[in-house]
Amino acid sequence: MKKTENHLAIFKGKTIRRAIYQKEWWFSVIDIIQILIEQSDDLKARKYWNKLSQRLKEEGSEVVTNCHQLKLIALDGKMRKTDCANTEIMFRIIQSIPSPKAEPLKRWLAKTGYEKIQEIENPELATKRTKLLYKLKGYPEDWIEKRMRGIAVREELTDEWNKRGAGTDRDYEILTAEISTATFGLKPNEYKKLKGLKRENLRDHMDDFELIPQCSEKELPQKFIALKIQKVYPG
Repeated sequence: MKKTENHLAIFKGKTIRRAIYQKEWWFSVIDIIQILIEQSDDLKARKYWNKLSQRLKEEGSEVVTNCHQLKLIALDGKMRKTDCANTEIMFRIIQSIPSPKAEPLKRWLAKTGYEKIQEIENPELATKRTKLLYKLKGYPEDWIEKRMRGIAVREELTDEWNKRGAGTDRDYEILTAEISTATFGLKPNEYKKLKGLKRENLRDHMDDFELIPQCSEKELPQKFIALKIQKVYPG
């Protein structure tokens, strides 16, 4: 099983998902291609990558073979497998794509791809990076603070779920639905439909009032979810 740790990097205001795998950075190929072909639609980037990977294979290149599918956070907030490349492989992919952004992106990659993996040693750096991402998206400071506290609470809850035996995506979906129903009277998918959301992260589209239950009283949701877990994972 591939052991990865997810992070976000930022290039000229664009986010690039990356993960630590085998003690080095691996970047989302789709995210890099989106920047190179200047497309906000990830589906177009995926189609471009499919055609490019086929051409590279026909040319006898090992670039595609050397890519790895790693789980990165998707637009819907779930962890999904996507093609990733380390710095060396990504350089070769970039060279295969005619783009005015190729050279600046390679310079950025040279610095970012080989930098010391400080976020493992200092988790606060990852928190600062996430805050910066929200600032770039235009969220106000007070909303960001509430969102960050909610993320911290969520991490503690998922740690508790893990300790009690929850280990699959389905487990987390059930437990998350329990909290959402108790708090808002709606399951997450029902809440997203009400807000007109599709693949977007629901929590990123909550206002200050909606975020309060997730971050103001940390112990209350922990006690609630512990009771719910006991029903599913006794002992």
